[in-house]
Amino acid sequence: MTKQKTGLFFRDGRNLAFTFILVSSLFLIWGFCNGMIDVMDKHFQEELHLNKAQSAWVQFSHYLGYFLMSMPAGILATKLGYKGGIITGLSIVAIGGFWFIPATHINGMVHSGAVSPDMAFVAFLAGVCLIATGLTFLETIANPYTTVLGDPQFAATRINLAQSCNGVGWIFGPIVGSMYFYSKDTAGHSTGSQTLYIPYVGIAVVVLVIAAVFFFSRIPDIKTEDDYHLDDAPAGSSTSIWKHPHFVLAVAAQFLYVAAQAGIFSFFINYMTAEVPPIPPSWGDSMKNLAAHAGPLSGWLGGWFEFSRAGVLVISDKGASNLASLGFVCFLIGRATGAAIVKKYSAHRVLGLYGVANVIVCLIIFAKLGWVSVICVFLSYFFMSIMFPTIFALGIFGLGARAKKASAYIVMAIMGGAILPKLMGYVADKYDMSRSFIVPLFCFAFVAFYGLNWSRFSKADSLHGVKTIGH
Repeated sequence: MTKQKTGLFFRDGRNLAFTFILVSSLFLIWGFCNGMIDVMDKHFQEELHLNKAQSAWVQFSHYLGYFLMSMPAGILATKLGYKGGIITGLSIVAIGGFWFIPATHINGMVHSGAVSPDMAFVAFLAGVCLIATGLTFLETIANPYTTVLGDPQFAATRINLAQSCNGVGWIFGPIVGSMYFYSKDTAGHSTGSQTLYIPYVGIAVVVLVIAAVFFFSRIPDIKTEDDYHLDDAPAGSSTSIWKHPHFVLAVAAQFLYVAAQAGIFSFFINYMTAEVPPIPPSWGDSMKNLAAHAGPLSGWLGGWFEFSRAGVLVISDKGASNLASLGFVCFLIGRATGAAIVKKYSAHRVLGLYGVANVIVCLIIFAKLGWVSVICVFLSYFFMSIMFPTIFALGIFGLGARAKKASAYIVMAIMGGAILPKLMGYVADKYDMSRSFIVPLFCFAFVAFYGLNWSRFSKADSLHGVKTIGH
């Protein structure tokens, strides 16, 4: 009898590498969408004269889409299978992308007095929410799907690898956002409200192409491991996923993690434009010289710095938006290295240690220690990197066919990103951006608690051993 080959992308004798690559493209799409969302707040603060708490409605609308559609997405994923659910999600994202064309037209009517600024803001928020509903399908399906596309012991490694594509998308999202949200005409007037729709229409076209590729590709429907024997339980017995504390606490940990992530990402520009120490004049001169000789990149390199009312050189909104991409580079490095680390060490312990590290990082930012605090903002991106996929893998561990339903609840927990940023914005409005980091500090403390105690909650040694202790 020939022994079946096992490995990162081998399962039941099948090589699932191509399927994994195809599914990973979905992570790139929603990373790009999320990256643009995260630099949109400052645009509306300037355009519609909103404070930080009010501009957080962008995040609220985005994550509201996740909350509303996570359960329907989980139900449809069960009925349609992975392939049907993915195509449905991509189609909804395309509709949301095209909606930004009429939303931009509505915004243009503000200048003639035909509609109010609030109406224009709501029109944009509707597009944000619609895209998020499509992304909900993709996240509900793609996250658990990556965990079964190979040997079960490498589940956390695969989902971290796939989420690395998410990190790539997040790098380019702010760059594109800076080009279209913070663009100016020759007179120096903002044209962001007129060009905001362009990247979203581009997304709509791309996802339709990807949907066609999925339609004509063979996507196997693979069930996750049933380590708790829920699928074989006798009729009438309790098989509720809520009986498993490692899943229940994963929902809470994901809620708080996404809350922290959304707050830090969405107020990154505000922090960089308000809390960074004065920029040395030589930096501004160097950037001007670089932009003057950069050819096609001159438009992107120009305008990173500006003088404040006090005559001090500071980072501009455009510069901060571009610096957000550097944050996401740190995020991507964390994802890539994290995938290797959780392959060698227990995923829950790595999660716990990264959570502790981010508690320390947020405390340093809160303390306002100048450039040390600024560096810690970028370090927070690095230590956040593995949290979402690792919590996901730990939460659905051993749930068998119920993993899709469990995934829907974990995705629903993304609603934390709609609520906590408003609290962080409130603290920032009352005090300052540095003090607002006290909010994500407490969120990361819970993530650390979950990771360090996961073995006790799941009665399992680790994701590596896939051996449960008692059922």
